[in-house]
Amino acid sequence: MNFLAHAYLSFGDPEILVGNMIADMVKGKQIEQYPEGIQRGIHIHRQIDTFTDRHPIPLDTMTIFKESAGRYAGPFLDVSYDHFLALDDSSEPGEGWEAFAQKCYAQIEQRVKHLPSKFCSMYMYMKKEDWLYNYRHRWLIERSFERLKNRANYLDDDAPVFADFEKHYKDIQESYKLFFPQLKAYVEDISGEDI
Repeated sequence: MNFLAHAYLSFGDPEILVGNMIADMVKGKQIEQYPEGIQRGIHIHRQIDTFTDRHPIPLDTMTIFKESAGRYAGPFLDVSYDHFLALDDSSEPGEGWEAFAQKCYAQIEQRVKHLPSKFCSMYMYMKKEDWLYNYRHRWLIERSFERLKNRANYLDDDAPVFADFEKHYKDIQESYKLFFPQLKAYVEDISGEDI
C-alpha cells in the first residue's frame, strides 16, 4: 500500500503514523533509534506490506501492470489503491479527507526530529502537492507513476503504465473494493496485539 493507506491505517495515532510513513527508509537496526510508538508504526507498515504482497487479490490485479511495469507492478498497484481509497466514501474519516490530510501533515511535522533526511526531502513534495488529499485526482496518479518510472532502474521512461491504469480502471477499482476491507480488518486485529 502507499502513503494514504498507511496514514489511514494508523487509526489516528501520531507515532504509529510517523512510523508507518518512514518505514521504507528505516533499515535493520536503525529501528532501535526510534521511540517505541514509532517502532510500532514501522512494524505495522511492514506487516501491511507483507499481507498485501501475499494476498491473492492484489497478486492477481498486479498482472494488469506486468507487461508495462514488469517487476515494478506492485508499487504501481499500491498508488492505484490509494486513488480508490481517496474516493472511498465508506472509509472517509469523520472529519473528511481534506482535514484528515492536514491533520496527518501536522502530526508528522510535530515529530520532525524523528524523520530521516530522505523522508524530509520527499515530504516537501508530499505536502506542497497535498498527496494525501489529491490522490483522488488522476493528475496526481499520473505524476506519481512518472516519478516511479524515473526511480525504477529497469523501466523505460515511455512504459505505458498510466495507460494500463486508465484502460483497467474499473478492474483495479473492483480489486480495491474486495481487498481493502480485508486489509483494514487485518490491521485492526494486529493493532490490538503486541507486534
